[in-house]
Amino acid sequence: MHNHTTLKTLLLAALPAAGLCLWSSMATAGPKPGDKHYNKIGFFDIHVCNWPNQPLFLMPLVSTAYYKDIEKVDVFYPDGRQLAELDLSRFRTLEPKDGPKKQVFINQLGLPDDAVEGWYSARIKLKNGETHTASDYVVPSKLGRAGGQQPSHEESVPFPPEKLSWDPVSGAGFYQVFIRDQWDDDKLIYTSKLLTKPELQLPPGLIEDGGYYSWLIHARDINEDIKLGDFNSGSLSTPVTFSVDASQ
Repeated sequence: MHNHTTLKTLLLAALPAAGLCLWSSMATAGPKPGDKHYNKIGFFDIHVCNWPNQPLFLMPLVSTAYYKDIEKVDVFYPDGRQLAELDLSRFRTLEPKDGPKKQVFINQLGLPDDAVEGWYSARIKLKNGETHTASDYVVPSKLGRAGGQQPSHEESVPFPPEKLSWDPVSGAGFYQVFIRDQWDDDKLIYTSKLLTKPELQLPPGLIEDGGYYSWLIHARDINEDIKLGDFNSGSLSTPVTFSVDASQ
């Protein structure tokens, strides 16, 4: 009866919204005094990401309004060794209401065996020869993925639920939920604000009788820290689908 969407499809569909492991809300904000994540060109951060069906990985990102001027971005370990050169063909575009258009260059790097805690840095080289550096403190730690979702996977409920809930994730201070309509070509219909409790009160009318929905939970350890950036460790849950059938 249901259009069974694969795990990979659901995860990839979530990426533009989830950025997640969610790209940074600090990427659209302005610098704070003494914050090493910022330089003249933009913002740098690294997330340690735990996603389903893949090993732990690093997600370095650079957000900038000067994207046309960038020649290359190199990322370095705390001891100065090169970790990676970012692939600048991989980016998302942000158009803040109160600021200039930006591109967020986002890469995924397998967590190296020799990854250590400390200040990682990005050296941004411009086409005019200028270089600018920004830094992020990284703790190579694994944040668990959310489980215990209610409604549960492939559950059919007799009426639209008033809330979605899940088990608390140890070490997570914040959550964000993404809901998609499976009958409407997997359209993203709702993105929550950051939540401090493992539940989401649903807006009236969002979930309808006869509907078939998928939802994902992004968990993060912290939010907007002057040392650890937007967050240090994040995780993405396995997609859960449910339907609403009032005829039960």
